[in-house]
Amino acid sequence: MSAPESDVKPVVAEQSKQDAPAAPETAVNTEEKPTGLNKETPLGQLASKLGELLESTGHHEMYGVELSSWQEGTDLPIPQQVILQKFLRANANDVAKASEQLKAALKWRKEFQALKTKDEVFEKSRFEGLGYITELKDMPGSATGRDVAVFNIYGAVKDNKKTFGDLDGFMRWRVALMELTVARLDIANATTPVPDYGKGPDPYQAVQIHDYLSVSFLRQAPEVKAASSKTIQLFQQVYPETMSKKFFVNVPIVMQWMFGAMKYLMAKETIAKMQWMSYGNQLDQYLGPSVPKVYGGSGADLTAVGETPKYNDATATTTPAATKTEPPAAAAATGLDAKKGEEEGAVKV
Repeated sequence: MSAPESDVKPVVAEQSKQDAPAAPETAVNTEEKPTGLNKETPLGQLASKLGELLESTGHHEMYGVELSSWQEGTDLPIPQQVILQKFLRANANDVAKASEQLKAALKWRKEFQALKTKDEVFEKSRFEGLGYITELKDMPGSATGRDVAVFNIYGAVKDNKKTFGDLDGFMRWRVALMELTVARLDIANATTPVPDYGKGPDPYQAVQIHDYLSVSFLRQAPEVKAASSKTIQLFQQVYPETMSKKFFVNVPIVMQWMFGAMKYLMAKETIAKMQWMSYGNQLDQYLGPSVPKVYGGSGADLTAVGETPKYNDATATTTPAATKTEPPAAAAATGLDAKKGEEEGAVKV
């Protein structure tokens, strides 16, 4: 009996495969793919200075991202590109000014130990209720549908001297709130580059809300003025381009008139980022329905969903010895953000 047809082996075909010449081996390119950066672009020029900046400051971290030196033709990780673009955009692509500001910010972070503030424990009776970080969904104009928002609730301050009197202590708390906000931007895992200055929005930014409910604009305590001035001066230098918009809510109408007059003295970049309103329950018109109910939305209360620095009920635990809060002198007069700070000095941020 003959074997079933399915059992017949294609001997000729197999022999043909064995006799066929081997395919030529494809050369494997082990070189890193270039990112398109070159020293003729502002980003490439600033990147080429990284090695020197990191060596001179002795610090390699910015917003949780580890920076490293770069050579033309090699890959520069996108998280590092995002960091550099923030300093470039803050200085209108002026590489020299961006370099000086970055150097000063690195030096400050090393001295202040900014990253450690996220884990410090602060006195609850001094700062509870003053700041919250949350995520907003479906914000109008959002590119991702999810945006980070930080709320500063000035009416929550019960004792100005207790909250603001120890300026260094207040600044460590304020930096902790900012570090937690920036951490929410997740720059360390960024996969999308930031467009060059003037060519599109930066997707790695938060929105900031300043709530002035029950705050007097006529009798501002000196401690409050000092803390406000210090915060503005410092943050404009060490956290450039981290906020896309600033909302000032529950501002008395008479103060809005003053702010309206101030617009004629402000740069257009500053005006575009600032929005004043007398009624906080209208904030949902700008930030969408997920803001808390007190702001016109349907979201949960900030006390329920907002992230805050760590608190205890007693005196704060010992903080690192370094408590330098002075803004980096080398960058004090650099960048668009320096001008923005001067203009915003009339309003507490």
